Order: sequence, then structure tokens, then C-alpha cells
Amino acid sequence: MAKLKFHLDEQVSRSVAEGLRRRGIDVTVTPDVGLRGESDLAQLEFAVEQGRVLFTQDDDFLALHQQGVEHCEIAYCHPRSRSIGEIVAGLVLMWEVLELEEVHNAIEFL
Repeated sequence: MAKLKFHLDEQVSRSVAEGLRRRGIDVTVTPDVGLRGESDLAQLEFAVEQGRVLFTQDDDFLALHQQGVEHCEIAYCHPRSRSIGEIVAGLVLMWEVLELEEVHNAIEFL
């Protein structure tokens, strides 16, 4: 079984990525992989190609899910509803208990 890997879109604080990396979790961020300014669809395509759960605070991704766009999983947190620490803790919990094979096209709300 494969451990979850994450991709954070450009709306997400870099501190979330740093918190995950400090715990040994594989994470990419939009600016570092050359996707700054690219469409939400391009972000999802990258995440699928890389086998990554996309974490976002942009509800446009929820609309893409509703339209049936394929993704590994979308982890979503409403903006300003959780602290960075709470977001990191939620993503770490997902990493600890879920396997990539279990989450295809799922949505996880933090």
C-alpha cells in the first residue's frame, strides 16, 4: 500500500508544507513545480500524474469534483476556518490512516 503524498495549491501557506516536511511527509507546492498561475485543472492533472492528494482552500476544486474531473483525492479546508497547526494535524492524520488506493476521487474536509 502506498503512503499519501500531497500537493498544495498556491492559495495554501508555505508553512503547511514546512510542517508536513518536518514530519517526513512527501509534499510539493505549486510554485516549486512550475505551476504558479496555471489553471485548477492543471493542478489536478499534476497531482494525478504524481499520485498526490491535492490540498486546497479554493472551493473551485469542489466544483471540479462535482463535474466529475478525476483526481487522487482533494483535501479541502474552508479559508480561515483552521489554524496552520490544525491543518497540518489534519493532513498528518490522513497520512497516518489512509492509503492512496483508498482515496481515489474522494473529498476530505478538514
